Parts: sequence; structure tokens; C-alpha cells
Amino acid sequence: MDVLDNPAWHALTGPNAVFSEGSSLALRYQTDVCPFAALPDDVGPDAWDALRTLVGPGNVAMLFRPGGVEVPAAWEITYAVAGLQMVATEPIGEPDDRFVRLGGAEVDEMIALVERTRPGPFLRRTVELGTYLGVHADGESRLVAMAGERMHPSGYTEVSAVCTDADARKRGLATRLIRAVAAGIEARGETPILHVVTQNDSAIRVYESLGFTTRIAFEARLVRAPA
Repeated sequence: MDVLDNPAWHALTGPNAVFSEGSSLALRYQTDVCPFAALPDDVGPDAWDALRTLVGPGNVAMLFRPGGVEVPAAWEITYAVAGLQMVATEPIGEPDDRFVRLGGAEVDEMIALVERTRPGPFLRRTVELGTYLGVHADGESRLVAMAGERMHPSGYTEVSAVCTDADARKRGLATRLIRAVAAGIEARGETPILHVVTQNDSAIRVYESLGFTTRIAFEARLVRAPA
């Protein structure tokens, strides 16, 4: 199996292992870092039992697995969203010193921007997963756009949390931020990837214009463990 068919698992057993909790049969990111859980490439009943133990009976896990996995009948799928996994097929990075590096001191600003723009899950320690870059409104402390790194399966880094306030759009900020984040990824000899909701046509057009190509369609699922 390609690592991109199971990126959360290969991140949690590789470069993101410091953020993992669980066992050799089921893992998840620490719950204030990222909401994703993961199962091995080869999934048997013991792996589902380990995931139930990890999250607790009756609790939920977000499975982010483009390669797909059959959910046992005893588990309930409470939510599912269709998405695309896209991979940069050529170098796209371009450093941009107009952006600032974001860290723990800016977490409240980052969370506020995420709440306004809804790019996807972003928790208080998500910023620890990699480089996050952003830009503030002219003459203000308000963060108006950002992008950064999330999952790190070996050889790849996911570009994530790409978001821009409504009053700062149509200025090319998302494109420039993605290129700036990708520059750091490519400098490490890795390939940028990203994941996008299938219905987000405008974002998909931007990503394609940057050189990303759809690798696979998938469904992210929130599953509830048997009580």
C-alpha cells in the first residue's frame, strides 16, 4: 500500500509519532493536536478492538483514510464527507518574506480566523505539527490569512488550514501562502499534498492552477465505537 492511501497512520508511525497515542493496532493524534485516528494498512478485528479501547466504548473516532476501509457492522458511521487527495506533480514552492511565522503566541488569532472561515479542523496545538505562515491586516493585529503543515507521512507533507478572511480575498494571498509553505516542504526533499472537500470547487481550481493533481477521491468518516 502507498503511504498516501493511509496518510494518518504513516504520519503517526513516522514523522508525527511524537504526537501519537495508542498501540501498534490503533493510533490517534493527541486530542488537542488533531482529531484524526488511524488503523494499520491491514485491518483486522483486533485493530477495531484496539481502536475501541483507545477512544472508549460509545465514543467516536475520525478516520481519515483515502485508501478506504470497511467499517464493521457494530460501529456506527455518524458523519461522512467526500474529499479529494491532491499531490503536487512539480515543484511549486516560492519563499515569501512578506508572511510571518505563526506559533503558540498566535493560537487565539489562528483559531478565531478558522472559526470565521471554516477551512477544516484546527485545534490549540495543531500549530506544533509544522510551519504555519500568515499575514495581518494592514495596521491591525487581526490575522486575515494563513496556511501551514499538518500530516507528515514519510516523503510528504500536507498543506492545511488554508484560509482567508472575506475582506482580504481576491488578493492572491492563498496562492502565495501555499507556495511559501510548499517552499519549506520542498527544501526538505518532500512533496506537498493536500486534502479538499469535493464540493469546494473554487479551492480545487486554485490548487490545480498551482500544479496539484487529484490522486484519489475518498470519504472521511466519523465512526462511533460499540458501547
